[in-house]
Amino acid sequence: MRETDQITVKALLVTAVASGQGKTSVTAALARKLVRQGQRVRVFKCGPDFIDPMILERASGAAVQSLDLWLVGTDACRRLLAEAATEADVILIEGVMGLYDGAPSSADLARAFGIPVLAVIDASAMAQTAGALAQGLRDYGPVALAGIAANRIASSAHAAMVAASLRDIALLATLPGQAISLPERHLGLVVPGELSMIDSVLDTLAEQLVFNSAAWQALPPVRLPVPAAAAALPPLLAGRTIAVARDAAFLFIYPANLATLQALGAKLCFFSPLANDGVPDGADAVYLPGGYPELHAATLAAARHWRSSIRAAHAAGVPILAECGGMMALADTLSDLDGACWPMAAILPGSVSMQTRLAGLGSQALPTAQGPLRGHTFHYSTLTTSVPPVAHTLKQTTIGADVRAEVRGEACYRIGSLTASYFHAYFPSNPQAVAALLLPVAPNAPT
Repeated sequence: MRETDQITVKALLVTAVASGQGKTSVTAALARKLVRQGQRVRVFKCGPDFIDPMILERASGAAVQSLDLWLVGTDACRRLLAEAATEADVILIEGVMGLYDGAPSSADLARAFGIPVLAVIDASAMAQTAGALAQGLRDYGPVALAGIAANRIASSAHAAMVAASLRDIALLATLPGQAISLPERHLGLVVPGELSMIDSVLDTLAEQLVFNSAAWQALPPVRLPVPAAAAALPPLLAGRTIAVARDAAFLFIYPANLATLQALGAKLCFFSPLANDGVPDGADAVYLPGGYPELHAATLAAARHWRSSIRAAHAAGVPILAECGGMMALADTLSDLDGACWPMAAILPGSVSMQTRLAGLGSQALPTAQGPLRGHTFHYSTLTTSVPPVAHTLKQTTIGADVRAEVRGEACYRIGSLTASYFHAYFPSNPQAVAALLLPVAPNAPT
């Protein structure tokens, strides 16, 4: 609903006491249930993430954007929420990690915009203790706790014990333990395109979600100010065509990144290295996002046209921006978890090796001549190379309640027209820096 200077909408931030409680399952189930009831639902994801938004987009039928006070910025978050409110009956935001984890946290986001919180609790091994958890989650911050979603409920009697323990807090939803759940791998949930039964799983989750309609109807709407129009970006990439790799090996792309390139004036064309596509003719720059090259190493190794094409583009001085999986595909070799070693495009000297433990995680910023470019890192591989980095990202580590320290993060490499790093950039945080990375470097210009 739109008033003179405000927009009102029903909204919830879905959070938990920790990762692994079922936030994505509950958010997806609720989104699909509301959509099946004829509601217009928009979903956001708090924090840097590529995979959960794919699941949530499938559940809701609408693109999922990032909301994060640091990565996206408070003003941009407010604008995104208000824009969504003009076209949705309900806004759902899936939090990141636990409610109070990180700086800023999901709780900070909820408080910044007055959004009530739905806390997911894995109740599979508890009953009355759920009440203690709920009250602690509410009062520690505090936050406006709309209610609890009890996940992995064994029976109606179990649900009744949990509800009684909550005292003055509503049991807003319950979800039973799932015989079929969303499968996971090393970077998180398996992406929807790989699951033939994804819609069936989402429908089952929606059907099994027991929803407290009275508590839902009692939730007050969130009021958001009507946003001012965002300032137009300078057409720094006008007339230029950016070739973007997009397939099952290169699928980790913020939707906002593509929108930013277009807002800068670029024309986008997509191609598939897995299909042995070469860099499209007429491309003025190439963007290789992250993904799962390690799962498709044999196919990429056999894609001779792709490999020779990207090498030719590099030799011709075409700017190439390679992030995480995109960088891995440009190394000399990639060794998978089975020990097999596969030849890659051999633009970045060195070898990439998969490992079972996490090698990099967290929000970071890349210093550039145009200012910091914000983003994040999350990978299970390491790169061994003789190439010296031209820069490192900076990650901020919380030492105490209000004490933060900047720590050196991911290496950034520059080889001719190639810029490569494990760092995933969020382009709207500094469009001018992104444009500079995708424009040819003038001879003798500093890097």
